[in-house]
This record gives sequence, C-alpha cells and structure tokens, in this order.
Amino acid sequence: MATFATSEQLLVIIDPAARQADGESVRIAKDVLSAGAAAKVCLPEGPAEFARALGRRGARRPVVVGDDRALVRAVTLLHRQRELAGCALSVVPVGERLALAESLGVPTGAVAAARAVLDGEERRLDLLADDADGLVLTGLTVPPASVRAPVPEPVAAAGRPWYRSLVRTLSPRPPRLAAIPAPGPTRLRVEVDGETVVELDQPVESVSLRPAGGLAEVEVRRAAGGPLRASGRAVRVSGPDFHYRADAVVRGPVRGRAWRVVEGAWTLVLPAGARGR
Repeated sequence: MATFATSEQLLVIIDPAARQADGESVRIAKDVLSAGAAAKVCLPEGPAEFARALGRRGARRPVVVGDDRALVRAVTLLHRQRELAGCALSVVPVGERLALAESLGVPTGAVAAARAVLDGEERRLDLLADDADGLVLTGLTVPPASVRAPVPEPVAAAGRPWYRSLVRTLSPRPPRLAAIPAPGPTRLRVEVDGETVVELDQPVESVSLRPAGGLAEVEVRRAAGGPLRASGRAVRVSGPDFHYRADAVVRGPVRGRAWRVVEGAWTLVLPAGARGR
C-alpha cells in the first residue's frame, strides 16, 4: 500500500453544501491541506462546475470536501468518465450526511480526515454496479426502513412573497421531506448468479446485499421462517414496484434491478493502518 508524501499535488474540491453546512470545518480542512501539500482549491457553485473541476484535475489527486452525496457524486463521475479504476480519491467529510464515509473508515473530524489525506494509504474497494449505470459503495436494503416523499413548501406570508422568492434564489434547498410508514412484507423474486433464492410466493421482510471479498453477500429475511443467505457475483431483485436504500439514499420505485460486483473497482485513501470496512 502506497503512502503519500506531502509533496504530492492535490485538487481540493469543496462542495457548496459543505460550505453552507459547516464553514468552519471547511476552513480547517483547507488550512491543513494547504499547509501539508501543494493544493489547488476549487469552489464549484453546483454539480456542473463540480464535474468540470474533477474532469480537469490533470495529475493532481482529487480531494472532495463534502458529505456522502458529494463522495457518491465524485465516484459516479469518475466511473462515467471511465477513470475510476486509475484514480485514488480522498474525502474530508463535512456536512449533514457522513454515515457512508464513516462506514468506509474515513475519520469524520476535519483535522483527522485532512491528515489522512496527506499521509494515508490507498485501499482498493469493491462496489456494486447496477443495470441502470448506478453504483453502490457499501450496501443496499430492499425495501428501505422508511420512504421519504417531498412535501410542498408553505406559501409565502401575505405581503412578503418577494422575500421567500429571494431566499429561494440565493440559498436553494432541497424540498422538505415527510416520512411515509415502511411497507409490510412484500413479494420479491431474488436471484443470485441465475439461481432463485426466493420466489414471489414467499413474502419477505427485507433483502440486503453488500460487496465483500469480490462477491455480493445477500440476506433475505422472510415473513415466515429464518433468514436465507447466499453469495455470488450477480444479484437480481424483481417484483411489484419497490424502493431500496443504497448508501443511505432511497431510490426507486422500480420493478426490477440487477447488481454485479466489481472487485477492486475504486481506490479510497484511508488512515495508515486503518482496516476500513
């Protein structure tokens, strides 16, 4: 495993959501990285500028300062540019959603994470690629524990519609979300490497899978009977419309989705000696 020298050139891409969520942690991370390496700092204003900055990194190693969504965005962009396998990615977790980065072994403190960028080690990690060109870095569950649906914002106060409009323009936010109760047992067909693990006539509570050791580890929790476990390189789940939670993000609805394991598909820089997930 390679250890990075402080003389390496870095491209530090600071996600706009991180700047809004925790400007102090962003400042600390930027100071530590700039003091320890030749760092070019980019402040993209949106996804398009984020993608351009990553695509023009040249020989610099990319460092994403942002939350789990920024990390997934960077990995997905590199995958679609066919550059994921040859790029060592670093992340300094800053923002509201940090569970994914933490589960991968990245420190969630700004100082510790920035120091890991400077003197950490490359780790080759598996992932799941689906049949819609989506990626899953840690694992997924069908159906999710809860599904969240957008709820319209309230109408601006009388006499001040311009104020609400101005705030939306200057500080765009995703729509507020309201929880929908999780569904009960559902009917799904689960196939692993072409072999049926559970059929539609057997209601299941959940199906989970994660990449590990070059295989997808699958667990099916049935409404009646004990859990079923299997492993393989390709998994397909199908049935009535269902949602699934992948890397802490709810996706769907879909009637079918297939995933395959890509062994050693991407490289993440983690603290020296850390075991990761």
